[in-house]
Amino acid sequence: MSALAERLALVTGASRGIGLAVASALEGAGARVARVARSLTPARTSTRLDVPCDVTDEAAVQDLFDRVRAALGIPDLVVNAAGAFLLKPFEQTAASDLAAQLAANLQGPFIVARAFLPAMRVRGSGRLITIGSIADHTALPDNAAYAASKFGLRGLHEVLRKEYRGSGVLCTLLSPGPTDTAAWDPVNPDARPGFTPRSEMLRPEDVAQTVLWIASAHPRVDINWMRIGPAGGKTGDGEQ
Repeated sequence: MSALAERLALVTGASRGIGLAVASALEGAGARVARVARSLTPARTSTRLDVPCDVTDEAAVQDLFDRVRAALGIPDLVVNAAGAFLLKPFEQTAASDLAAQLAANLQGPFIVARAFLPAMRVRGSGRLITIGSIADHTALPDNAAYAASKFGLRGLHEVLRKEYRGSGVLCTLLSPGPTDTAAWDPVNPDARPGFTPRSEMLRPEDVAQTVLWIASAHPRVDINWMRIGPAGGKTGDGEQ
């Protein structure tokens, strides 16, 4: 039997890309899954609850917590996969661009963690998996706003590890390298020197399988940070 059978997982950003792949992989492994995204239509099956929610809205996330707790209980696993991607030179990046990246990539995960982690602490168990990026550890050109948000997310992860140490709630930061999602559509990395071609990028399913591995680990196994990237691809600070 899968280690995730009948466990309850909540995944944000679950309407597309990495979030959708993670939610599908967890459900396939036997978990009950609450899928969360702004664009979802409310729905429920025996193994899934779909809840539309803007995770940057604190009141909406509190309502999300109340609905999930009433319908399914307190999650055993929360995966913060919602986010946004911006590639723009610093001198072309407006303050509004920075605000939007901070809201999607830092404020949203903060609000979700703030809503769900206290109840997980009271229960004495659970995992929070935060989907970061290569840009949460590595400086890359044209990444000023995106990197600021992802470095901030890494800082949040480190603080949560300190505050929840010994509580039974384990926090992991998963930092994928370039992953072939729709976020790359306006960028066209295949036509830009120094960028990883989309054919060589990770797939969302690769990230999802790594999430499954972390989520399936025994509760005595604490996984702080994992960085994954395309096998055989470019390495170093210039990789996008």
